[in-house]
Amino acid sequence: MNALFHNRKQVLGNYYLASLINAVKKELTLIIKAKDFANELTSHNVIEKDLNRQNQISQEHVDNNKAVREMLLKRGVKPEALPPVEDVKKLERRLDSDEKKAAKGSK
Repeated sequence: MNALFHNRKQVLGNYYLASLINAVKKELTLIIKAKDFANELTSHNVIEKDLNRQNQISQEHVDNNKAVREMLLKRGVKPEALPPVEDVKKLERRLDSDEKKAAKGSK
């Protein structure tokens, strides 16, 4: 493998890695924040409502998750409709395939 091709691989690898990271951030940040918000509501309400039994805390958690989900749906966000993140191994195979095609094209 020559130096030019190796440098190209590093650039493409960094590009794909950056693309993957951006995709993950876009698709998951909202869901992670929503789940975190529901958990924080539960933690707050456990103290405020003096919940101390497992079933009370569990029900509070379920209720908070439902409320956050309803709010997301009202705002037009459907968590199950978000596109899936591309698998890292699949991404690596695609990168290898693109490199092989590029190498054949440059001959």
